[in-house]
This record gives sequence, structure tokens and C-alpha cells, in this order.
Amino acid sequence: MTPAELSPRFFLAVVVVLAVCRLVVMLVRRLGQPPVVGEMLAGVVLGPSVLGALLPDVEAGLFPQEVRPVLYVVGQIGLVVFMFHVGWEFRVDRLRGVARPAGLVSLAGMLVPVALGAALIAAVGPRTGTLAPGVSLLVSALFVGVALAVTAFPMLARIIAERGLTGTRFGSLALGAGAVDDAAAWILLAGVFSISGGSADLVTLAVAGALGLVAVLAVVTRLRGRTVRLTDRVAPESLLPVLLGALFLVAWYTDEIGLYAVFGAFSLGLVFPRSQRLDHAVETLRPVGTVFLPLFFTYSGLNTDFALLGSGPVLLLTLGCVLVAVVGKFGACWLAARLTGEPSAVALRVGALMNARGLMQLIALNLGLAAGIVTQALFSALVVVAVVTTVMTAPLLAWLDRRERARGSRPPRPAAVPSPAG
Repeated sequence: MTPAELSPRFFLAVVVVLAVCRLVVMLVRRLGQPPVVGEMLAGVVLGPSVLGALLPDVEAGLFPQEVRPVLYVVGQIGLVVFMFHVGWEFRVDRLRGVARPAGLVSLAGMLVPVALGAALIAAVGPRTGTLAPGVSLLVSALFVGVALAVTAFPMLARIIAERGLTGTRFGSLALGAGAVDDAAAWILLAGVFSISGGSADLVTLAVAGALGLVAVLAVVTRLRGRTVRLTDRVAPESLLPVLLGALFLVAWYTDEIGLYAVFGAFSLGLVFPRSQRLDHAVETLRPVGTVFLPLFFTYSGLNTDFALLGSGPVLLLTLGCVLVAVVGKFGACWLAARLTGEPSAVALRVGALMNARGLMQLIALNLGLAAGIVTQALFSALVVVAVVTTVMTAPLLAWLDRRERARGSRPPRPAAVPSPAG
């Protein structure tokens, strides 16, 4: 397919993706689900699991193989812009009262799912026929363990913001633990790829590159005032291209060191200078993420085929992964929060938020699929985990609120975290 032939096919695919996403988002909102859940489900609907099963010729015509890499790349733009805004809106000062419990919750939320997921694959994986040929059992087990340990940090941040929970103790604790959790998960994922490639170079590059990124961002933080003065000299029509250039540069760097572009985008948003002009430029950029992020979910949905889960062993493995994911994440994070002295109401909500996998697990799965570590069947099984754990988050939080009210006590509200001065 020539570029001239590819362009109209891509444009049509984008129109279909956006229309289906809006429709599914409207439907799931009525069920109390956040928009990201609708975008995830829309991606699955447009893939072989639904559209491909009902109208295979339509799916093949809308999303030919030549269009899919373009969907992926443009989806990455939406993903990077979205994560930049998550970092930009993140309040670091809210973590000061929850640093210790957030660290312990993050540690438990990493170690327990990795151990349980790896043990599950080691015990039953070879008998299910879902493991990639030529990939060692150790690599497969570790990859699944890390994938189950990931937290959907972008979705977690969105749920907390949409429900007005930013100032609650459990919201701040979950945000802090989720950020640390995912950064550690990507370093572990780099380690898995290093083992797969028979070299320690990838994990060494990830750790060294992360330290370099921290150093650069620390300098940016100290020079915020000077940066604002410099941007004041930039012509208004040039400010947005400069912002995009900086964002894509950081995204490129973190992709190259193996920590993935989303963490570079989030980190830049975290330290980005504030001024009236810069804030306006950042807000102008927001619609890019809103429009292009659904393309990433569609790309993931095109790689998901639930028909592959039809055999007994694969279905049992899928159910086992869901169980291990919930017990290992929700259970471990709840217990860690309780052991640090958090009240039950806070600990349960932290566990519910940390349990969601959503977007971040889909990113990890796509990387594993591209690297040949994950088969199509195992990919589809783990997408079920991502969907189930993400969908259960909002209803679980709502149920906890109702239970608190039925007992005559108030659900946790904002302002539970001490101010920096206090």
C-alpha cells in the first residue's frame, strides 16, 4: 500500500475509532465507569474479539496491517500528552504526609504479585500451550509476574481527580504508591528483557538512564524561574512547538533507556514551570491526548482475540491470573496499608485503586508481544486481567462509600492530608 493509499484508510480508521469510543464511553458512564474503561472496551470491540468475529471483512477493511503501525505511533502521541498532563496536575506536596506508607504499599504491591504471577506460570504455564516457543520458562514467568504487578497510574489519577478525591489521604497515598510502583515495574520489565536477550545491558541502561533523568529534572526544577523568564521572550505562536519539542525529546530519551515514553512525559509534567503563558500552552495541548489516546486502545484491541481463550486450560489460566492479580495487588496493598497504621477505610480504598491495571498493563503487554515473549493467547488472557481489574475499581469504591454511610460514618473526604506547613 502506497502512502497515498494509506492516508485515506488511516483517516477512515480514526473516524471509526473516535465514534465507537464516544458511544462506548457514553454507555459505561451510565454504569458509573470512568471514560478510560469505555476506551479500553471500545478497543476490544473493534478487534477480532467482536467486530472481527461478527464482520471479519469489515475489520480487515477498516484496519489493514499497513494501517496498524500508524495507529500505534499516533496513539503514542496521545499517550505521551495525556501522561504529561497527569504529571502537570500532580501535587507533590500532598505526598509529604504519606511518604512512608506509600513506600511500603508500593513495595508490597510489587513483590507479592510478581511472586504469585511467576509461581502460577511456572506451575501451570507449560501445560496450557500459551507460552511462546523458544522463550525460557523463567522469562515467561517473570514477565507475567511484572505485568500483574503494574498499576494503572494514569487511570488511578483520573479516577481520583474525577471523584474529587485528590485531597484525601487514601487518594494521595495511592498516587504516591502508584507512581513508585510503575517506575519500579518498568525497571523490572527492562530486567526481564535483559534476561531474555542474555545481557544485563538493558537493565543497566534503564537504571543509569533513570538516574540521569532525575539529575536533569532536578536542574530544571531549580531553574524554573529562569525558564519562565526565557519563555516570556518566545513568540506566542512558537510556544506550543517548543513545548511539544521538549515533551517529545524527553519521551524519546525514556523510550531509548527502556523506561517507556509515558514516564518521561509524566516526569516532565511533574517539574514543568508554571506561568500564565505556559499554563495556557499546556491547556491548549490537552485535546491532543483526548483525541489520539483511543487509538492506542484500539491497537491493543486489534491484538486481542478472546476466541483464543476457548480451550479449558487457557480459560483456567486466565481465571488464575485474575485471581492472582486481585489477591496479589488488592490484598497485599490493603495489608501493607493496615500494617503502617492506616484505618480500614483508607486501606481498603488504597487496595481498590492500586488493583487497577488498565492502560499501563496494556503498554507492557504490547511490548512483550512485540518482543516475542508473549503469545497472542497469553496476551488475550492478560488483557482480561486488565479489563476486569480496571472495571471493578469504580464499583468497589462506590460500594465502600455506601457501606460507610450505612454504618453511620462518613466516607473519607478531602483535606485528610496535612498541609506542608502542618
